[in-house]
Amino acid sequence: MKVQVAEVNFNEIQSDVLIVGTFKHPENTQGWSDFNSFYGSSLEKWLKSGDISSDRKKITKLPSLNEGKLQRIFFVGLGDRKTLKQDELRDIFGLVGKELVSTKTSNVTIWLDSFTAEDEILIEDAAYLASEGIGMGIYKVQGYKTSSNEVDHYLDYVEMMTNADSQEIVAYFEVGMIYAEAVNEARTLVNMPSNLLTATKMAEYAKELAEKYDFEYEELGKAEMEELGMGAILAVNQGSTEEPRLMVLKYQGNDEWTDVVGLVGKGITYDTGGYSIKPKDGLVGMKVDMGGAAAVLGAMRIIGETQPNKNVIAVIASTDNMISGNAFKPDDVITSLSGKTIEILNTDAEGRLVLADSVTYAKQQGANYIVDVATLTGGVIVALGKDKTGALTNDEAFFETFMEASVETGEFVWRLPLTENDKKRIRKSDVADLNNSPGRDGHMIFGGGFVGEFVENTPWIHLDIAGTSDASSAHDLGPKGGTGAMVRTLATLIERMSEEVTE
Repeated sequence: MKVQVAEVNFNEIQSDVLIVGTFKHPENTQGWSDFNSFYGSSLEKWLKSGDISSDRKKITKLPSLNEGKLQRIFFVGLGDRKTLKQDELRDIFGLVGKELVSTKTSNVTIWLDSFTAEDEILIEDAAYLASEGIGMGIYKVQGYKTSSNEVDHYLDYVEMMTNADSQEIVAYFEVGMIYAEAVNEARTLVNMPSNLLTATKMAEYAKELAEKYDFEYEELGKAEMEELGMGAILAVNQGSTEEPRLMVLKYQGNDEWTDVVGLVGKGITYDTGGYSIKPKDGLVGMKVDMGGAAAVLGAMRIIGETQPNKNVIAVIASTDNMISGNAFKPDDVITSLSGKTIEILNTDAEGRLVLADSVTYAKQQGANYIVDVATLTGGVIVALGKDKTGALTNDEAFFETFMEASVETGEFVWRLPLTENDKKRIRKSDVADLNNSPGRDGHMIFGGGFVGEFVENTPWIHLDIAGTSDASSAHDLGPKGGTGAMVRTLATLIERMSEEVTE
């Protein structure tokens, strides 16, 4: 994709589509007089006549009035300039991306000056948000129908027009596209059927990612897990004909392997619930139970591209949770990698088991901070709905930095409490150190709190993306299906922590 910046000149546009932001009061738009003098009309007149709209998220497509290459103009409603926020503009550009797909447009000009808003959104912000939003908006879910062989939409050429004096606009746009493409790859992983994305196939993807970005890579199979004593992961895998995999990717952004952030993802490629089997309606869609793994892999792609000054280790345990004569059962007692024993009360509470061994291994490999990401519980959906990620933490300062990243990316996260009473219930067992299912009440807290028992005093954030990892219908930034939730926030967290080190 070719990206360039040009001064505002409507006579020399080299693309098929011009994208113009329309505020409620267009006379305040930079370069408004240039637009009027070129077209012999005014935005204000078009707005008053109803030919175009300034209503937020309303896109009007009109033919171009000049005789050059330009074919049409997208007038993108932005509402009141004073109230437009960055996450809203990102969503608006997502809708623009969808329009580009519907019109089969691969080359565009974006009039950046028409999208700036007071002091909230600057030219560089507009370039970044345009790239990120459009990049996610053009995503299409891969299908397997014999009658259709459509490929993902893409952009060939992007021109950004502005009178602002900035040498960094292209860099901002390119970083935004890096983030968008990483989200889209995570979405593709989540959308893949579980018979095509096995633990082995996920490990192949992780290895290719590591080779592309020169990460140190380690992969553990069943034999290696048995030798190390990863009893929690192995228990979940007992009923499967597919071997488990533990993937470890190390990015060293500093000279010494210290001050390391561990990103840990749940990679359950399909979850039947085991002997605590899900109802038939609950089985449909369980291919998405590796959304946490996809989020971590997506974040690592961004890290590989942007090269932050921070050490990062990604640990992903992957298996399916199946039923057979060998499968683990309620009342079993297993021994985790940490040495702690676990009474199994519910085989459908398997994600916390693979995370237990994963965070222990991350700590053994030097992680000083841990963020685990998982489609862990239906309880988080009951508590928060499908548009919010639930969180737990044991470190206020670490969580504050994370929340700054979350606000920047527009991914809504809500923290729930983890009390001493919750911990007592997780530790309540007549036969083991812990039980894996204290009850349905406080389900999300117990699931994350169980993982916290293995993190211990390491600064830690738990993210339950059971609601946010998969969309049941199309939305501003993409289609129905995998969302790539937390990819951008995890990468932004690492970037913020990198800036702290630099300072």
